[in-house]
Amino acid sequence: MSRTASWGWGRSDVKKLPLAGIRVLDLSNVIAGPLASYQLALMGAEVIKIEVPGSGDLSRKMGADLAAGRKGMGTSYLAFNANKKSLTLNLKSPAGKEVFRRLAATADVVLENFRPGAMARLDLSAESLLALNPRLIYCAVSGFGQTGPLSEQASYDQIIQGYAGLMAMTGEPETAPVKAGLVVCDTTAAITAAFAIAASLVRRNATGEGEIIDVSMLDCALASMSSWVISNYLNAGYEPGPIGNHSQTSAPSGTFLTQDGPLNIVNNEQKQFAATCDALGLPALRDDPRFRERDDRMQNQPLLRSILEAHLATDTAAAWEAKLIAAGVPAGPVYTVKQIAEHPQMRDRGQLQTVHVPALDRDVQVVGAGYRLSGNAIPVTAPPPSLGEHSRAVLADAGFSDFEINALADEGVI
Repeated sequence: MSRTASWGWGRSDVKKLPLAGIRVLDLSNVIAGPLASYQLALMGAEVIKIEVPGSGDLSRKMGADLAAGRKGMGTSYLAFNANKKSLTLNLKSPAGKEVFRRLAATADVVLENFRPGAMARLDLSAESLLALNPRLIYCAVSGFGQTGPLSEQASYDQIIQGYAGLMAMTGEPETAPVKAGLVVCDTTAAITAAFAIAASLVRRNATGEGEIIDVSMLDCALASMSSWVISNYLNAGYEPGPIGNHSQTSAPSGTFLTQDGPLNIVNNEQKQFAATCDALGLPALRDDPRFRERDDRMQNQPLLRSILEAHLATDTAAAWEAKLIAAGVPAGPVYTVKQIAEHPQMRDRGQLQTVHVPALDRDVQVVGAGYRLSGNAIPVTAPPPSLGEHSRAVLADAGFSDFEINALADEGVI
């Protein structure tokens, strides 16, 4: 049972979530697809996770807790699979294909993140499924999309980071290229897919027409980089290089060393620079011709940084942060994962929630949605499912008889 009552939701309220009544058949694995369907599940959709019998999602075995992985509940799997059901189904068998077609005939969404062409080779192409169910929203997530010269190429997050130019501008000049510390291309694609599915459902409600959505991790990465980075190159011929923890567009903006550690300070506006100078006790810098205007500060960024860090070294990060915030300057610490996970802000907003996992015989913590509805956190109401936990129930609900279900089980189809 999930512990969500303190954030204003009861079990009956879950039926009021925006996607309540939407059924999603989720064929995806690991991150990009499962995170997308997790967003839909948090919004109330019934997400049926369709997995290979005997093995399931690869992420079931992944993560830092090896014992949990051996039980099919690896920490990587726990991250994105709460609020879902699990149905095992062998899609390579004729009977398994027919089961999937029967399910798709009444589903609202099919989500997959296979290599392009994989579903067609299974005789389960998007076009064939929409022929069965014209109202179906079919979403395919892949590294490079369903078309283009790279479409058939295998990809993972780091591959896309390299292709997108992200690694080339990450790190210090002496250390680049460096990949981001999280799977940023997978997660960007996941949120994009969830948005595209939700938007297509809105359109379908108005027109009755289904949709085929083609989500490319590379396209999503470039879309996320379009603000300044890509636009600066396309429209001004400026190609960004690695500058570590400092801004490509403004100064002083970045990570600065203090007496006891780093502090993030952002100055995007002229008034913020003036406020920074006053808060730090360096009012003369405001009228220094080397730093007076934005372009001056960008041209002399290394010098400005050295002056600021020499002064910041006289006090702690927390002390400077308090002064800057009081002056209206955006500033903040550089936390570890442990520090932010234990911060009261996360608990107060319900962003970290606790759910009991029977397969592990213990509670686990999961991250919720990144937003609230009507002032309430989106509830996590069910633990990540064990492999095939809902196979019989899902098929029975879809109209399969006990005889049919038993036969499918005997044949190893489910």
